[in-house]
Amino acid sequence: MRPGPHALPTAPIASPSHPGWRDRLLAWRHRLIASPRFQRFAAAFPLTRPTAHRNASALFDLCAGFVYAQVLAACLRLDLFRILADGPLAPDDLARRLDLPPDRALCLLRAAASLNLVTALRDGRFALGDLGAALLGNPSVAAMVAHHAMLYDDLRDPVALLRGTHAPTRLSGYWAYAGSDDPAGIDGAAVESYSALMGASQALVAHDILDAYPLKPHAHLLEVGGGEGAFAVEAARSAPRLHVTLFDLPPVAARAERRFAAEGLAGRMTARGGSFHEGLPHGADAVSLVRVIHDHDDGPALALLKAARAALPPGGTLLLAEPMAGTPGAEPVGDAYFGFYLLAMGSGRPRTPGELTGMLREAGFARVREHRTRRPMLVRLLVATAP
Repeated sequence: MRPGPHALPTAPIASPSHPGWRDRLLAWRHRLIASPRFQRFAAAFPLTRPTAHRNASALFDLCAGFVYAQVLAACLRLDLFRILADGPLAPDDLARRLDLPPDRALCLLRAAASLNLVTALRDGRFALGDLGAALLGNPSVAAMVAHHAMLYDDLRDPVALLRGTHAPTRLSGYWAYAGSDDPAGIDGAAVESYSALMGASQALVAHDILDAYPLKPHAHLLEVGGGEGAFAVEAARSAPRLHVTLFDLPPVAARAERRFAAEGLAGRMTARGGSFHEGLPHGADAVSLVRVIHDHDDGPALALLKAARAALPPGGTLLLAEPMAGTPGAEPVGDAYFGFYLLAMGSGRPRTPGELTGMLREAGFARVREHRTRRPMLVRLLVATAP
């Protein structure tokens, strides 16, 4: 059964301006935890030992996270998971296949095993691990990992990035539209690399969105900022009578048009180039924004939502899908990863469902509901109705 929609909170409750007993208790607790003497006690006392060990491990993981990410990057660049897909291999065999010295290959294999990317067998061989196997089925993740080389450069001095004193970032140049005063004038060469990556990331979440909100009741979908058409193609396939119009920057729309023809869908899929600052095409009864709003600062984001409202007839539907801040159990994804990624990109920010609901209402939408997706850490879906 498909999960149904549910109501959204609108705004957080303000905290008291003066600290109360809860704040004082919290401050006392933090002073206690910060004490080296208490830390030694907690690590030895049977009732607190499990918590102390978990916290120590979590803290070390935060410190070592970059190294873990580089272990993953090395595995992907060396194609380790595909090599192991046919079955376990001995370290020496893997060293030859990876073109690494035996001791260095063993270093990588043990590191990957500790992260559940591969599995160390009792006979000394190494097999594919659960996470490594999952990555084989998600090539878009590999594309994102390779792309992170730019992000790591941009985060070299996070304080300068936060203060706005950082030199121009690599990501702001990569996502050409983010820092452009005239996005519609960007040439094809500037969009080629990011369009492919954007398509890979959209393909990762397309089915989750369409399972949460089937498009069969609609006649015409306007996919705004749809890149090369990864979501648009899946939407058309999911609803055989649906006509789809993709709207993006002119060179991006041209790439999407070629994809529609290659997929044999040109008869009911079209792509139009332009800038939403000049308005959106009318005639659709549904508009989708997949991983688009969080790329924009508040002013442009609100302007885009207003343009979507103006393009829809009364009773029309807007689908807003993206990773969101404050997602229970996935706060590091929405708040930490996307928060700093968009900061480096130079445009946009992750927003909570409540913040987005407020923006949708300000843009003129009436009823806003969230439809639960299978993997909310990757994408959540708000569905709004034009009055």
